[in-house]
Amino acid sequence: MVFEIIISVLLIIGGLFILIGSLGLLRLPDFYTRLHAPTKATTLGLGSVLLASMVFTYKIEGYISVNELLITLFLVITAPVVAHILAKVGFHHQVKMTANTRNQELVKVARVRGKPQNKIEE
Repeated sequence: MVFEIIISVLLIIGGLFILIGSLGLLRLPDFYTRLHAPTKATTLGLGSVLLASMVFTYKIEGYISVNELLITLFLVITAPVVAHILAKVGFHHQVKMTANTRNQELVKVARVRGKPQNKIEE
């Protein structure tokens, strides 16, 4: 009975996080904020679902499955890295931000500083 409650709670928490991340992807106004919602919320959601799978495997077969643990580890490591790379690509391709984004003048300065300089050394 305790295992079923733990598994159910983890699945509900995981489903809620995945739902919130998906709604954020649909509702948020620009590329950068849309990138934030799924990487944070779905990482927690999938981690919770995989943890529920580990508890279920332990209950049924009597051992902890390492597969789900490795999937969770790789997900936690790779999701923020991919989000950062996508944000950098959007930044360099000058993807528009919403009008109410703060500190847009700093973005312009960073884009000027980030351009490669074509110096010919003799």
